[in-house]
Amino acid sequence: MVEIQKVDVRRGRGRPQVRSDEETRAIILEAADREFQANGYEATSMAGVAERAGVSTKTLYRLIPTKAELLATVVSERIGQFALESDLTALDSMNAAMALERLLINFGTLTLDPRVVGMTRLVLGECRAFPEIGAAFYKKAILRTSAAMEKALRRLCDRGLIALDDPAEAVSMLRGMMVMEPQRAAMLGQRDPPGAAEIKERARRCARIFLHGCAIRSGPP
Repeated sequence: MVEIQKVDVRRGRGRPQVRSDEETRAIILEAADREFQANGYEATSMAGVAERAGVSTKTLYRLIPTKAELLATVVSERIGQFALESDLTALDSMNAAMALERLLINFGTLTLDPRVVGMTRLVLGECRAFPEIGAAFYKKAILRTSAAMEKALRRLCDRGLIALDDPAEAVSMLRGMMVMEPQRAAMLGQRDPPGAAEIKERARRCARIFLHGCAIRSGPP
């Protein structure tokens, strides 16, 4: 019995670990994110990403064949989390103020995340030399989040809770009001990205200004 047990243990240790392409891809994207943040786009190599991820370059090129596509996929995956968190059906049970606040919290949490701030800084710094990464970031990040926010505003209009002549223009205003100043300060190293409590409070104030403006009214607010 003892000899059989020894053989079984050796065989168990000798079995190669089975990992799906989806799991491997997630590990590669995490490694790529860290490599891009640490080294910038130009200095990041596919071999370096593969080494950090603990996979062969052959596996990396099979799953994601170019460095530009690798960066675009890193951005797309992060933005995808925002799309899931901004499930429009969840907003349908809320009044206008609550729905706007939730939308802005989700957007602010995404955009002001330290790693997204770093990625935005990287893209802005290198897009002139590598226009493909600017195009990828614009398509995968800016246009995608704007589309999700525009859908949310249109649903509020359809429910009769707000009235907008141009929901796309309103999204642009909301985005700037919510994140432009804190994101710019963080990108320039003048402050840390805001935490969850500050993002929530900023979202509340932005939603209130968006809905009610700054006009002086008679009577209680």
